[in-house]
Amino acid sequence: MINFSYVRPSSIKAAIDALNKDSASQFIAGGTNLVDLMKRGVASPEKLIDVTNLPLKNIEQRGNTIRIGSLALNSEVSEHPLIVQKLPLLSQALKAGASPQLRNMATVGGNLLQRTRCPYFYDTTMPCNKRKPGSGCAALNGYNRMHAIFGASENCIAVHPSDMCVALAALDATVIVNSSKGERKILFKDFHRLPGTTPEKDNNLQRGELITAVDVPVNDALSRNVLYTKIRDRASYAFALVSVAAVLDINNSAIQNVRLAMGGVAHKPWRLTEAEDFLKGKPVSIDNFRQAATIAIKGAKGHGYNNFKMKLAPNTIVQVLTTISGIS
Repeated sequence: MINFSYVRPSSIKAAIDALNKDSASQFIAGGTNLVDLMKRGVASPEKLIDVTNLPLKNIEQRGNTIRIGSLALNSEVSEHPLIVQKLPLLSQALKAGASPQLRNMATVGGNLLQRTRCPYFYDTTMPCNKRKPGSGCAALNGYNRMHAIFGASENCIAVHPSDMCVALAALDATVIVNSSKGERKILFKDFHRLPGTTPEKDNNLQRGELITAVDVPVNDALSRNVLYTKIRDRASYAFALVSVAAVLDINNSAIQNVRLAMGGVAHKPWRLTEAEDFLKGKPVSIDNFRQAATIAIKGAKGHGYNNFKMKLAPNTIVQVLTTISGIS
């Protein structure tokens, strides 16, 4: 880890000004990801701007929207009465992530920005286009068991590691950011990026922007018939091989509306819009769930060691939908 300077501003404006003054500076909150990257030599900011003193820890309802401050801790959000009652899918996803100790440090904003856990990204002796553009992707022909089956490119097949973000994708959240130009809103589906030819860019934040909140719309359907399921190698502190976030709005045994998103399968949380469209208006049945899962996996591509995800992903979708609907 290189030497770095450290500042702790007390206002949003001061934090943004500090970032704009130094191109080698970076925001830090809980540090649960950034500190690891610094220790491994993957990230080397010359200045850390500690934002934990900013007034961004609120969790409150504003009309039909719940606003979650970017510095709210993952543990606090997962247990907050508003979230448990009105956004249980988000609570479930947060509790599935990491360990209790990490959730007590990790913030919502940091969770949005966490980087891939691809081992080749962390190993500075190996080629990685995400860490060093143009160097190659060791995972393509390497041990790629954890890697993407959707939206990958010849430049990168890494996956986004967050559980929280999969739920937020299904919940149609909006990310609120501030800069010296004012406030900007980014639809969650547009926040993270696919690798394409620029895998080093994880998201569409611009330089000088600070995440200040996440807005999540609420309605009665989001408080019932929801489930987040995470398939992983062990029950604690393991990243998803495949995860599914689902919301079913059922009326008289028919599906009025549905939200589906997957984790562990792409460079960003993967929304299953075609499968959603197929299910809307259909009767609740295992056959319809299986057809939706087949639609969801369309376009997927394995890379060797992760070929098993081609079966695991649709099977998990069916399992989640049948569990929510209570059929067998």
